[in-house]
Amino acid sequence: MHSLRALAGTLLACALMSPVFAEEAAPETETTPEQQAYYKALEALEWVKGPTTVDIPGKSQLVVPEGYMFLNQGNTDKYLELTRNLPSGTEVLVAPEDLHWAAYLSFEGDGYVKDTEKIDAPELLKALQEGAEQSNEARRERGFPELHILDWAVPPAYNSDNKRLEWATVLESDGYRNVNFSTKVLGRRGHTSIILVSSPEGLGDARPELETVLSGYSFNTGETYAEWVPGDKVAEYGLAALVLGGAAAIATKKGFWAVLAGFLATGWKFLAAGAIAAFAGFRRFFGKKRPDDAN
Repeated sequence: MHSLRALAGTLLACALMSPVFAEEAAPETETTPEQQAYYKALEALEWVKGPTTVDIPGKSQLVVPEGYMFLNQGNTDKYLELTRNLPSGTEVLVAPEDLHWAAYLSFEGDGYVKDTEKIDAPELLKALQEGAEQSNEARRERGFPELHILDWAVPPAYNSDNKRLEWATVLESDGYRNVNFSTKVLGRRGHTSIILVSSPEGLGDARPELETVLSGYSFNTGETYAEWVPGDKVAEYGLAALVLGGAAAIATKKGFWAVLAGFLATGWKFLAAGAIAAFAGFRRFFGKKRPDDAN
């Protein structure tokens, strides 16, 4: 586990430097020209509204329910740039139409992850916390506020019935806290990562809403965890390493930079205090009936 802590520290030093959401709250009665431009840029993205079924990377599908929206990889990159996060080129987004939370899905084709490993939640938390503290020197050099991992919002637990590993961490930066809720869905050739970004107070509502969305997620026939056959690729790590970034467990074998891009693709996402209020303004703007909506 000490080696896992060291790997976590090295990777988190870069992953935690990802920019934060930093939009200001939209006024209740009017918006500035800058805010209107921001909302128009969001509206210009190619939102796919539910109910519909979309393809997800990793040979899987998602049923997008009514009241939710989806962005493909290219548009998710644009959304991440607009919200001052680092685009990865590998993620897709699903969110409720009012954007009070967002979930990012990506696929890591590292192979079949054996699910027999015991998870030591306290030890993993220590590894994440130590890694976060080691990263703060680099954050200060970049002019970013320090970031601290306070505790589990939800300790890691594996459900052998649906082949999902889930956990959530409480993050604090510059006096503000938020939650990253992570789900790993195991498949035959790798795993799908889902990162839910929410405020701590909003997690209680967002988590069951995400669960409703994920009830419509599935690997295609032939790609499920149960359909693994001898000879298929097996990942070089287990469940505990998934909490620390998955490929981090083999970083010393492949080299740091070979791992970094994949790790950042499913790394931390941040939500500044004014972001949800800003999305409320977007909701009012985006919710206006447009000529092409008329039937």
